[in-house]
Amino acid sequence: MPTYIVSSTTGLLSDADKAGIAREITRAHTSATGAQGFFAQVIFTEIPSGAHFMGGVKIETRQVFVHGHVRAGRTAEQKAQLLADIVESVERVTKLQRRFLWAYISELPPGNMIEYGQVLPQPGAEQAWFEALPEEERDYLQSFAKTQER
Repeated sequence: MPTYIVSSTTGLLSDADKAGIAREITRAHTSATGAQGFFAQVIFTEIPSGAHFMGGVKIETRQVFVHGHVRAGRTAEQKAQLLADIVESVERVTKLQRRFLWAYISELPPGNMIEYGQVLPQPGAEQAWFEALPEEERDYLQSFAKTQER
């Protein structure tokens, strides 16, 4: 599963903001990669006051960082589309200026990742991987797709 860690200044994001960002990152990932949305997970963390420095100087501005861990094998165009879409979406949800938004993608070889007890497939082989999962795991993942449809 792609994992997106969204870090922001403490208290900056409301629950509604987090839900909106999670939906938008999931949509952006699906749009750029073709992977089903239920594979994407988004985790939020907060950066406490006094814990963020730039150039060795403590900063006090409100910031949002999105760091995505994704499987290697996507094209440069897919990655560029994904990054642009994430930044545009976070800007729209938070109303922050782009200079306070940061987005990164770190690629991991699929063979270096295990989820649901299975080594992940190369991009494009997700359906066969999914079908090989035990029924309980398939049902669990599909429950998120049903939630997204509501």
